[in-house]
Formats: sequence, structure tokens, C-alpha cells
Amino acid sequence: MNEQLARRQFLKQLAAASTAAMMASEPRLLRAAEDAAITHPEPTADACILIWMAGGMAAPDNFDPKHYEPFQVGLPVEKVVSTFPAIDTAVDNIKIAEGLEGIASVMDRATLVRSHVLPDLGHILHSRHQYHWHTGYVPPQTVACPHIGAWIARVLGPRNPVMPAFINIGQRLEGVGENEEIKAFTTAGFFGSEFGPMNLPYPEEAAAAVRPPKGMEPGRFENRYKFFRKLVDKSPQRDYLSDYHQESMLRSLENAYRLLGSKERAAFDISLEPKESYEKYDTGRFGQGCLLARRLVENGARFVEVTTEYIPFIHWDTHKDGHTTVDRLHKEIDRPITQLILDLEARGLLDRTLVVVASEFSRDMILEGVPGSNAQDQATFKVDTLQEMTHYGLHRHFTGGSSVLMFGGGTKKGFLYGETAPERPCLAIKDPVNVDDLHATMFTAMGISPQTAFDVERRPFYATEDGKGRSVSALFG
Repeated sequence: MNEQLARRQFLKQLAAASTAAMMASEPRLLRAAEDAAITHPEPTADACILIWMAGGMAAPDNFDPKHYEPFQVGLPVEKVVSTFPAIDTAVDNIKIAEGLEGIASVMDRATLVRSHVLPDLGHILHSRHQYHWHTGYVPPQTVACPHIGAWIARVLGPRNPVMPAFINIGQRLEGVGENEEIKAFTTAGFFGSEFGPMNLPYPEEAAAAVRPPKGMEPGRFENRYKFFRKLVDKSPQRDYLSDYHQESMLRSLENAYRLLGSKERAAFDISLEPKESYEKYDTGRFGQGCLLARRLVENGARFVEVTTEYIPFIHWDTHKDGHTTVDRLHKEIDRPITQLILDLEARGLLDRTLVVVASEFSRDMILEGVPGSNAQDQATFKVDTLQEMTHYGLHRHFTGGSSVLMFGGGTKKGFLYGETAPERPCLAIKDPVNVDDLHATMFTAMGISPQTAFDVERRPFYATEDGKGRSVSALFG
């Protein structure tokens, strides 16, 4: 099956699930009284920031450096495991890749998981893996699965009633390749529109999203909202929406209208940030997104995702010219992530804010998937020896061992968990953590049982697949 056909089938399956979700009635929470085994843990975090390295961040070139060989013409590719040397961090037993000196300086606030494992899913597509990572479910499903942020928004509700509980920063949903698939996980699924993300693709323009159009007085805007509600009530499209989903859509509009009149909307305007502070974050759109995330959490946002954005063969999708691309990305992510942690700490927010840095899989110079995998090779060229700089980098998708970096939210400080093999194949060889268990850990920090379930189409649908996710208790201290 070629990649284009796989994508088409994936889209058809997701469209069917989305239609089913819109026709479904209200999901009903299955409460603890109905299952004595379900108890919600005491939360160690009130908010979560997910820093999403979209496209496949190679662990050996970032948070799990291995044997390093500098570029030279004629170097056999089998000798290339890391393309950056390791550097010391603030923790004696943890080294990370050169170019991440800022993050290295705050590693004493972090828990580093080096044994995150992902499945191959048959055909390795970024869209499929990002869908799986963000929802906990492997597509296709018979229902539209909610994003982890939507789960947190639905179960916990907003921290501040005027602030959206779930905000997505930096992801354009149109015109950037595989856009339909990317949209698929950036939703509330069967929970309904009010628990979906507020999408802010351009952080510098976020302020415009929370004010009426230029020249429109508040009263006129309110009248437009009332008129829109009448249109929804009379629309022929209502035949394709359940009563619950219609009301959820209208409640999302009401929430937006309430935000427009609040003082908290100033949090969306990063131009109000003091110049010295702004410049510490300003490495581009991603850095500005980290600044916006900090301002939003300060003002009561519950869950914020900031992404480097997946675009085929751009950013972390390093199928070619990998080393040069990652060198640029280090400069874009290192300072903003570091400053985010320092600012949260200085404001007394880090202890109760869980920050997670993750990606859909790692990368390797030679292997696609894991040893023995039948996954189609996605590399754009194949050479046995390095002939030019564009050959130097980790080009192939690797699912056998990835890294996740966590700060705050009750996690341990200066802690290393798990291990991958020192030589290729760099498989997780100690304390593997799969997606279910990583989600369970995040849910547990937020005070949500991983076994939480809703009745959807007369069957239970769990926060972690079949309720099997188990929190990694060793990460909390």
C-alpha cells in the first residue's frame, strides 16, 4: 500500500467516525459509584502545557545522545548514531545534545524519560502517530476520539470560567500538507465543541482572536451572536447534529462571547509583555507560542499545547539535511523552553503546572520503525557512506525508543527514568513507557483516574484505551 492510498483510507475512516460523533447523544460519565475500583487521585498539577515537537524529534540528537561521529566525506552511515556531541547538564548523571545548553541548565528541575516506546501502526504516517499520541487510540475508531486536552477540559472544567480550558498554539489547520489528518486529533471528538481547542496558529495575532472585529461596537457584536444562534436553531444542518452537539456548539459561542468582555483577554496580547522578557522568547513563532502559553496559564488556562507544527519535510520531519535542520531547531526551541520553566518557577506556578515535551517518535540513520519492521521506508535517499552534508542526520522513523521531558506538576527534579541501548538499535532496554502509561501519568498528575470512562454509543470509552493505562508512580516525588 503506498503512502497516498494509506492517507486516503485514513481520511475516510476519520470522516465516518466524525459523522457518528455528531449524531451521537450526550456522552454520560460513568461515575465511581458504578465501579468501586475507580477513584480519582489527588492532583499534583492544576494546569498542563504540552510542548509538541511535531514531525519526529530524534532522541539521539536531543535528549538521549549516543556515540558521536562528526561529518566527514566517506564516513559509513552505520557509524552515525548521534550527529551532535553530548554536553553536561545541571544533573551529574544526565547529558543531552550540544545546542540545548539552556535546557541543560534547568535539567535539575526536570524528569527525563528515555524509554518512551511507540508502535509501528503498520504504516508509519505522522498523522496516524500524532492521532494515536494525542488521543491514546489507534485509528480508525468507530467514534471521533477526544484529544487529551479535551479530556482534561471535560472532566475538570476551566480553572478560570472566562478562559478557554483547552488552547492550541502554533498549528495551522489549512494548507500545510496532511492538513485534514492533522485536524483529526485537534478536536474534542464526541465531547462536543465546547471542550475543543481554541486554535491560535499565530501567537503574535492571538489578541485579534479575543476582540470584536475592528469598528464593531460590543452591542453590535452581541446582536450578531444572537442572530447566529437563531441561524443555528433553524439551520437544515441541525438534522445532522444531535441535540447535545447543537447545544455544545452554542455553549462554545457563549464562552467565546464571555471572554471578549473580560480583563483576561489581555493575556492573549504578547505585545504587552515587557521588551526584555519578550526578547528572551522571541526565536520565532514557536518561541512566541511559549510566551503566550505562559501568559495564558498565568490567567487560568487549564491545558495549552504549543507545537513546532508538522509540515512534510520541514522542522522535525528530517528526511534530508537532518543535522543542519536540527541545529536550526535547537536555536528555536532551547531559549523559549528554558525561559518558560524559569518564568513559571519565578511566578510560583511550576510546582502546579505540568510541562511535557514530546514527539510522535524518534529517528535513526538506518532503521525504519524497529528491527524486523515491515514499515515502508520514508527516507528520500539511501547512501552507504556520507558524500555531502545533506546526508548527515537522522532521517528514518524510529519507534523503539524515544524521550519525553517533564517539568513541574509534582514530578521529580533532576530525575532520569528508563534507558535505551547505547548502540544501534537504540531500543528501550529498561522501564519502557508506552502511550497509555504516559497519558495515565499525565491524567494522574491532573487528578483524573486513567480508568475514567464515558458511555458513548452504549459502551464505555476510557481516558486510556480500555482503561489499561497505569501511571508511572516512580516519576512523582
